[in-house]
Amino acid sequence: MSVGNLNTQGDKKNNWTWQNAVLQLLGQIAAGGGGGGGGCCPATPRVPNMIRANAAGSVAAGKRSASFYNAGGVSATVLGASLLSGESVSFDAGSSLDTLPEIAYDATGTDLLITSIT
Repeated sequence: MSVGNLNTQGDKKNNWTWQNAVLQLLGQIAAGGGGGGGGCCPATPRVPNMIRANAAGSVAAGKRSASFYNAGGVSATVLGASLLSGESVSFDAGSSLDTLPEIAYDATGTDLLITSIT
């Protein structure tokens, strides 16, 4: 396995103890899911949600993403901005550790389709 591997321990070479320790450590890392085996982090299930709104409300903080589609005939309001009939807007938290803040909307007089992922 390495240069200078002399017979000093019978059939075992002089660096056998070190090589054996390294191989045991690598075995422990592989068994624990490390070492590039793809087992680093457990998968977190994501929960989709869909509602239709025709009044004011908000999407609770902590979502990974949220989308709004105005399916009604008049404008809705999302985060204080007009969402015209037929328009949609989406928000994404970005990295797997980030979440969105609360998102206020007003769908009074229209039909707002809201989807989110927790």
